[in-house]
Amino acid sequence: METYNILQNYWWFIMSVLGALLVFLLMVQGGQSMLLLHRDEAERTLLINSMGRKWELTFTTLVTFGGAFFASFPLFYSTSFGGAYWLWMLILFSFVVQAVSYEYRSKSGNVYGRRFYDVLLMVNGVMGPVLLGVAVAGMLFGAEFTVTKSNILNTQAATISTWGPLHGLEAIASWRNLLFGVMVYFLAASLASLYFINNIDDDAVRTRQRKCLNSNAPVFVCIFLWVMVFVLTAKGVAVDDSGNAQWVDYKYFHNYLDMWWALIALLAGVVLVLYGLGRTMLQSSYRRGIWPAGIGTILVVMSLFWVMGYNGTAYYPSLLDTQSSLTIRNSSSSQFTLTVMSVVSVLVPFVVAYIAYCWHAMDRRKLTRTEMADTDHKY
Repeated sequence: METYNILQNYWWFIMSVLGALLVFLLMVQGGQSMLLLHRDEAERTLLINSMGRKWELTFTTLVTFGGAFFASFPLFYSTSFGGAYWLWMLILFSFVVQAVSYEYRSKSGNVYGRRFYDVLLMVNGVMGPVLLGVAVAGMLFGAEFTVTKSNILNTQAATISTWGPLHGLEAIASWRNLLFGVMVYFLAASLASLYFINNIDDDAVRTRQRKCLNSNAPVFVCIFLWVMVFVLTAKGVAVDDSGNAQWVDYKYFHNYLDMWWALIALLAGVVLVLYGLGRTMLQSSYRRGIWPAGIGTILVVMSLFWVMGYNGTAYYPSLLDTQSSLTIRNSSSSQFTLTVMSVVSVLVPFVVAYIAYCWHAMDRRKLTRTEMADTDHKY
């Protein structure tokens, strides 16, 4: 049993890493949301191609995150993806239009025009971060579902998880969830501005993006502080060794106190994000803010995953039936499956190293208008 618990903890850690990387890479969506603020076609081309070299990393990380969740914690996958399907269908739709837009925006014979695909990219740029934020907020504040595991043996039962009639749309109607999603959007937009300032060698683009950063970053910081107050004062579901679940006041706050390493990650992440945003806003010559802010974002998101899943906490509380709440203990795959997957996960550092190498190779030279005018390979 001890080995099984270690494997469950290990795979929740892997999920926290993937989730954190996904939130960082949502800067692509944040950049897309600001396309129409640049009226000059050459500027939009620079932005599109800066993001176009990274958008597949975001999409691949999203798919990997979903696939890893399915393999390691299948009950969550079937409960959330199979029950709140309207929410996830909207998320999927927004990413489909993104892929189509990058593929056809600059194709010959484009009968809709580039502006049409720019609008679709903007739709994904806003919908993607907001709705993904709503989905994660449901893991913090709870969702309306019940789980009946005995239905696995009941041939008359269609599913083991039951949702309300809105099937995920009620999550969007929750103002706390929506506020969390808006926070994720403004974070993505702020990270995008930092990335453009670092990646694009063009004075006009950098000037415009500094103005965007000066508008988006303060809004993000204010909403983040608001959301963290909600998180630290929110009730959470605590589950004891016998499987009994009950709502506990200030559960996430106590988790941070009990898990000092999660608290250190949170505080260090917040400091790094504020440093990257603040120095870029105050020092016009500073262009590397994306790196401290990006690393800080990863640390903060990982710490949130840790307080959601560790220390006897239900990472997916049920608002309808507390005993249906999902934990890393009652929703994971078998010990054999997790063991086999753990062997395969040894390859993860090599994949991350490859991605880092490709990123460095693509960003070794800053994007310029001259390069965009001389190349035929552009979005």
